[in-house]
Parts: sequence; C-alpha cells; structure tokens
Amino acid sequence: MDEEYEVIVLGTGLKECILSGLLSVDGVKVLHMDRNDYYGGESTSLNLNQLWKKFRGEEKAPEHLGASRDYNVDMMPKFMMGNGKLVRTLIHTDVTKYLSFKAVDGSYVFVKGKVQKVPVTPMEALKSPLMGIFEKRRAGKFFSYVQDYDEKDPKTHNGMDLTKVTTKELIAKFGLDDNTIDFIGHAVALHTNDQHLNQPALDTVMRMKLYAESLARFQGTSPYIYPLYGLGELPQAFARLSAVYGGTYMLCKPECKVEFDEEGKVTGVTSEGETAKCKKIVCDPSYLPNKVRKIGRVARAIAIMSHPIPNTNDSHSVQVIIPQKQLGRKSDMYVFCCSYSHNVAPKGKFIAFVSTDAETDNPQTELKAGIDLLGPVDEIFFDMYDRYEPVNEPALDNCFISTSYDATTHFETTVADVLNTYTLITGKQLDLSVDLSAASAAEE
Repeated sequence: MDEEYEVIVLGTGLKECILSGLLSVDGVKVLHMDRNDYYGGESTSLNLNQLWKKFRGEEKAPEHLGASRDYNVDMMPKFMMGNGKLVRTLIHTDVTKYLSFKAVDGSYVFVKGKVQKVPVTPMEALKSPLMGIFEKRRAGKFFSYVQDYDEKDPKTHNGMDLTKVTTKELIAKFGLDDNTIDFIGHAVALHTNDQHLNQPALDTVMRMKLYAESLARFQGTSPYIYPLYGLGELPQAFARLSAVYGGTYMLCKPECKVEFDEEGKVTGVTSEGETAKCKKIVCDPSYLPNKVRKIGRVARAIAIMSHPIPNTNDSHSVQVIIPQKQLGRKSDMYVFCCSYSHNVAPKGKFIAFVSTDAETDNPQTELKAGIDLLGPVDEIFFDMYDRYEPVNEPALDNCFISTSYDATTHFETTVADVLNTYTLITGKQLDLSVDLSAASAAEE
C-alpha cells in the first residue's frame, strides 16, 4: 500500500465506481478502497436475510417469502433511461459485456387521483385518458413540435429561441392545462420540482426528446431499462473495468483517514498504519464529513408484495411519478416496482419502493399517498436517510466528493453528478459520442 497513486477513490458506491472505471480507462493510476467488505456502499443490493438484519435486527425473515438468495433488494433503486447518459457511459466503457439488461414494463403518472400511463408521442396523446378531446389535440401539437425540434435547424423553432423563451411561455403557446403541464414536466422531462417553468425551455424540450428516444430505442412500453439481478451488479462491473485497466482494489480497510499537507491539500490515505500517497481523492460524503453539509433527508418505504401495482397493466416492473402539485407538496413522490422478471425476487414476489424528499419526521404518514397505490403488502419497512453535498473547493484541496443519492427513481441526476465530477478531476468533458447500435447486447 505504501505506493503513490494519482487518484485514491474511497467508497464503492455506484458514483465512485463509475469514476474509478472512467479514470482507469484514461490511464490514471487508481487505488480504490472501502471500509466495507462488499461493493456498492449506500447503493448496494441486499438479500432477504441482510434486509431483515438492516431493518429488523435479530428477527428472522418469514419462510413464506422464499429463499434469501433469490432477493436482490436495491438500497437506491433507480431505472436507466434507454438512451440516457448512464447507458451511453456503459457503452462508451464497454461495461455492457459484464451486465444483462431488460426493458422496464411501464411508466406512469398520478394525476387527478388516478394512475395513468405517460403519453409521449402525438398518437399516444390522442389515446390518453389523461386529457379531454380538445386538450389531446393541443398536447398532440406540442409533442409534434418537440419531436420535430432540431437545435441546429431554425426552421423547426417556430420563431422561438428556446434559450430565452421560458418553459411556461413555450407551453402557453400551445394552451395546455395545468395537469398536462404537470405530467410533461415531471413524468416526461423528469424535473423534480416546478422551477423549470421559469427557466429556458431548451432543457425541458431536450429532456422530452431523450424520453421519446429512449422509448423508441427499445420499442417497449417504457423508456427505462434495468439490470438483471439489480443495481448491485453495476458497481462491481465498473470495479472490474477499473481492474482491467490497472486499478487496485482494497476492501475491508478500516478508518481510511485522509491526510493533508500544511496548505490543506490532500497527500494520501492512511489505513492500518500504512499510508498510500496520492494527488487527488474521490469519495462519498461519509469519508470527509467536515467538508460536506446536510441538504435534506429522503423518506422511503420498502415493500414486499405478491402482486404487481394495481392500475399499471399488470406491469412486473414500473415507475409511477406523483407530481408535487397532486399532493400539495414541495417535491415529487416516486414509486418503483420490480420483481422476479428482473431476478430481484423469487417467482410471484414483487419489491416496491416509495420515496420522496422528507418534509416531516414521519415517513409512514408522509409516504401514505404512494403506499396507498401499492395494494396489500406482505411486509413493509420504513427508512429515512440524510443527504449531503460538498462545500469544499476541489481546486484548493483536491478532494472530489459526491452528492448523496436523491429520492428519484431514475438515474439522470446521478449521472450528471458523476460526469461533472469527472470534468472537475480531468479538466475535460467525457466524450459519449459512440455508435449507439453497439448497445444491442444490452438490449437482449
């Protein structure tokens, strides 16, 4: 361990493992350490016995739930956009060869007291029960505009500069009502609150295009994909990638104390009396608690069920987004469900999560609207965790700290954090412009 590395990565959460893999591919000499004896950190997957130990202590899991090894319960469950940045990062690094994916069955939104399929094409908008006949026509015109929009072709802009026109102003041109605006902003563009309405419309339009491209790419009933056996496979796949390119791994390393020089710059990491020297540190917030601040909490429920979520067309894997306005909240609520079809539970069993940014200290009450959508549950666990973001200046101390995982059940915000950190470390943008047809292996 008494060697010098360019970067030491602390923690094997997904963000840290992606960065470790990307840096190793770039030829950076990386040492990756974790105080735990398993991969995944906060984003690990648990079998049934581990789940019970985490939430119920010494109590044993009931036998009727099936074999412990048949469960892979993600602690940070998120779906991937089929054409999103994470999938393109997987392809860019060829990590797809270590993983198998399957499309997610459904994408839904809770509007006006009902769970409804998210329409994203002019044809789907015309069929959707979300809207009346005149609203369908208006929505169809808006979706057509978004579908045809090309940033480089002014003829498709309808005389509007979307870097200046706000989302609210753009939508006003099409006369859409509040419920339509709600599902477009939250369930298609995947904004987590309503701030986007007063920001330039280009971001929302490009997010909508990503949703439609992801849907078309898999020609399925949702734009999302998810790895077989759960997300715990992802950190290990990126760890394997890092090792292939010369990265060194050390699990079960206690303490992992970060060392600094007199100027406050990082010099290395000490564990068990040995110090590995380095120029830069990448880590999750738990390794440098004095360089982060708390930015909120996430409330969540984890349910084991014997049926799919009602009103989702019997989908074995599904996301339901409940926009903040529908519940009179400041933030959206997310419902995630996966099952034996993705090998995360035994046959006939479904794992559902309900999560949101906590606005109270009572997750049972706060999550009730999402839990009510699940129907009967076999078992349910409640949890709250704090979220942190870095407050240090990486240019001054060479510490690159990730932000804690948010409540969303999709990866777009997570990967944005990873790619931004990559740019801060290397001074360059990650080039994801690869032939997406190379992803065919991921689609099988």
